[in-house]
Amino acid sequence: MQWIEILIKTTEDASDAICEMLAQLGADGIAVCDPYEIKRIIEDPESLAYADEGYVDSLGTDVVIRTYFAELDDGLIRMGAKSDEYIDPDGIGMIYDNITDKSMKADEAIEELKRRLDEIREYLDVGEGYISHRYVKDEDWANNWKADYKSFRISDRVVICPSWEDTEFDENDVVIRLDPGSAFGTGTHETTSMCAGFIDRYVRDMGDGKLLDLGTGSGILAIIASKLGANDVEAIDIDKLAVDVAIDNCEINGCRAIKCHTGELKDAYEPQYKMIIANIIADVIAAIVPDVKAHMTDDGVFICSGIINTKADRVRDALSKAGMTIVEEHEKNDWIAMVVKK
Repeated sequence: MQWIEILIKTTEDASDAICEMLAQLGADGIAVCDPYEIKRIIEDPESLAYADEGYVDSLGTDVVIRTYFAELDDGLIRMGAKSDEYIDPDGIGMIYDNITDKSMKADEAIEELKRRLDEIREYLDVGEGYISHRYVKDEDWANNWKADYKSFRISDRVVICPSWEDTEFDENDVVIRLDPGSAFGTGTHETTSMCAGFIDRYVRDMGDGKLLDLGTGSGILAIIASKLGANDVEAIDIDKLAVDVAIDNCEINGCRAIKCHTGELKDAYEPQYKMIIANIIADVIAAIVPDVKAHMTDDGVFICSGIINTKADRVRDALSKAGMTIVEEHEKNDWIAMVVKK
């Protein structure tokens, strides 16, 4: 299989909105190079990252987004729900209710993306927007992730390290070795880091309770939870490609007990969980709130993120209607994460 790689140059203000739009279009991968975020990481005194003099300045001022869509055997670009990759293709309609569900010719796919960029441009400075596209093979795509991916601290106790990097860490650090491959979820995004912080705090009260990572992506949050002491962890994603990557990452980290499988919430192995994690998008979170509540123990915790602040009220309303209570809420660079109880 080969992939179409679409290059977008934008502003820091618009980058998060564009990433959410790409997720709604069903992008198979999104890679972001944000010179401002890189500079913040390098200048953080606790950061493990470093850069040669002049490196950050060489990145310029544009946020560069590379997004990937699969080209099918018939030459069409796959956008939206990818039913051929799911165990239960009839059960994914709710998840993808708000995005496309079709394949397009390359020029049509580009025009659709440009149209979505123009919609964002109505309320945010998008910058140059669409720049170009090209085709890449599987092995090229996998290697593209490595260029800007270095070790970094995601929470007080947890350090994320690429599987190919040989770095020494403090003996008290919990090190997650991660190969993001083709799955979204390297840990650098604000939504993931906020989830990791919440997991670090609330997993201490898990005991023998069961944990579900819904929309696991690369498996990063499930692995973090397991490394921090969760004994019974299950990880689900509707994308078989993501599940394959998550399984590999669990193997790398010695977390073979994590149960990774393809599906959505209704396909979960257990009737109830003491912790449910969902780092997905606001529209999906709002839609599944009643089902999440039904799958929580009475003393359970729901950690949700991937919520752009412009859609946070929709999630809050859904939680309120379900009789659930937000006990903590954090915001980072326009993204929101919540801790919710019954």
